[in-house]
Amino acid sequence: MEKSPSDSKFSPAVRVLILLCAAMVGFLAVSVISYLLFKDDVVNHIKTVTFLQDVFVFIAPAIAAMALCFRRPLHRMGLLAAPSWRAIAVVVAVWAVSLPAMNWIVEWNKSVSFPAAFAALEQMMRQMEDAAAAMTERILDIHTVGQLLSTLFVVAFMAGLSEEIFFRGAMQQMLCEGSRHRVTMVWVVALIFSAIHFQFFGFVPRLLLGAWLGFLLLWSRSLWVPIIAHTLNNATVVVASYLGNIGLIDAAQVDRIGLPDDGGFPVMALLSAVLTVALIWGNYKVGSINSQKKV
Repeated sequence: MEKSPSDSKFSPAVRVLILLCAAMVGFLAVSVISYLLFKDDVVNHIKTVTFLQDVFVFIAPAIAAMALCFRRPLHRMGLLAAPSWRAIAVVVAVWAVSLPAMNWIVEWNKSVSFPAAFAALEQMMRQMEDAAAAMTERILDIHTVGQLLSTLFVVAFMAGLSEEIFFRGAMQQMLCEGSRHRVTMVWVVALIFSAIHFQFFGFVPRLLLGAWLGFLLLWSRSLWVPIIAHTLNNATVVVASYLGNIGLIDAAQVDRIGLPDDGGFPVMALLSAVLTVALIWGNYKVGSINSQKKV
């Protein structure tokens, strides 16, 4: 396979370096703003800072870096290609079918332990994980429709939009442009996407999610397809937490779908994994994930 032509004057490594430098500038700016304006960790302040991070650490740097590296950056990122209804249907179907398998993978990753020689490292990582979990619990402590809508906007939509613009729309496109190894680049970006969250005990499921989002862009050429998939994934957690908080469901049971209560073999999770792979492969082969329309 011949190398694809590129209209960028920079190499892939330089493109990504420009992207990361722009993100660092945004991160420093948001850090200064949050330090000056928000002296506490009230949930509304946390949501505001998170929103600022989405805009100035992910969205703005990604678009600026792509504009510096390519002509027609929004087109290159896939933001001007509308998703087809078939692609959206595939996203929803994969989300529903894969839930038991992903729950099992999440539970397995949580239980991973390090060798005794790395006990101190494991303790440090678990402390970081606990701190992140505590922050998430505060954000998901929602009991009113207003809180639900604001949390869906920040945690589901803005997170899905900003992270997909940065990781898939910018970083993945920067690495894939002119490359003969686009599948490898999808996994590289998924690896970075998972690692940058600094949550080792959720690393594997986030890696798989990142790869799925990356392939969605590669196949559909519309960034809105992975944005929808990412938003749906996050929205599930938010809505389940809200329904659990108001007593309509047991939110903990949602996370246990596919996990055998007696610790036996996870038959449902295995079946879920097989069906998920078959669903993805089948729809890819018949072209159901392709999106051609322009917005």
